[in-house]
Amino acid sequence: MPTVLLPSSAAAFAPRSSPNVVLNTRIEPWLTATLKRVSRVKRPLNNVTQHTRCLTETLSSSNAIWTLCSIMFPKAPDAELKKDENPLVEALFNYQMIHIEAYVVHVDMVSRNEVAFKLTPETIEALVDFHQDVYSVDTAANTWNWSEKESQLKKLHEEFVQAANKFVYRASAQALEGLEEDGAGELLGGRSEEAKNAISSLFVPLLPPPPRVVNVLRSTPVLPSSTGSENWWHDPMQQPVSMDSWKVLPSSPAMASTTDQNPNLWSSVNLNEFTYASPTPSYSQPYTTSPYNATQFYSTAPLPGVLAAIPFPSTLIQPCATAANMVGFGWGDRIHELPLPYGTT
Repeated sequence: MPTVLLPSSAAAFAPRSSPNVVLNTRIEPWLTATLKRVSRVKRPLNNVTQHTRCLTETLSSSNAIWTLCSIMFPKAPDAELKKDENPLVEALFNYQMIHIEAYVVHVDMVSRNEVAFKLTPETIEALVDFHQDVYSVDTAANTWNWSEKESQLKKLHEEFVQAANKFVYRASAQALEGLEEDGAGELLGGRSEEAKNAISSLFVPLLPPPPRVVNVLRSTPVLPSSTGSENWWHDPMQQPVSMDSWKVLPSSPAMASTTDQNPNLWSSVNLNEFTYASPTPSYSQPYTTSPYNATQFYSTAPLPGVLAAIPFPSTLIQPCATAANMVGFGWGDRIHELPLPYGTT
């Protein structure tokens, strides 16, 4: 994109001067027809130089003021507006029409094919007054207060003054078709709506700072070792549960002691008072014709009775092959030491 070069008259706070006009070597027919329509003095328009001179003189006139758009603004802040049941009455007393007027500072039909407009001092003054008296008051009322709010409002207004003086509206060069006598004119073909949006973009909102995150200070909990209430961890509505001292287990395993603290403890215990359950077999015993029934192995009988009911190998009849094999493997002399927990088939 080529660099946009504007004349010095387009700078902020610069006085008005003759516009800078640059035409192409081939003049558009619509431009020739427009210049002939608005010129009071009939002059020849046969080349680029004649078109350039005629257009420059027409746009340099003091009456060459263009109306870019018209915007409805409130006359007073929202809190001071008159309330009425008839909306027409409210519109007449509470709102005003500001015509956004500008003059041409630059015409380029070579690289950009555009025309540039700069706001008139009267339009800039009207916008600045509205921003200070109405817009800033409503903005202050609609935002929450903080320490630097007044300085931010003042800065916002100063930035608006600079933006309004620097504002340059660019439109297509065909906007010159709206040219009238004495160089005045208005935007046609829906361009006024684009100019209205451009003017409205100058009114930026006031952005308050984000709310600060407040760190909640929590009280330090009282440790059990501190000099505080001993029952600080208990619910005041709940009674403490009493526990026997012998039920409390230590947090770490204690060392086993080899010294008997009470040697008479086990002498007073009668083994007949305790019953032991028979262990569950690890496999399912098939049906046999053993003389022993299930109640002898799965009932809770006293310990002497269980020992008396266990058969020993000497009372059992063993097959010859089994006895021989056991003797051959060295088990012959120890066969009486192995009690059989179950009956053999």
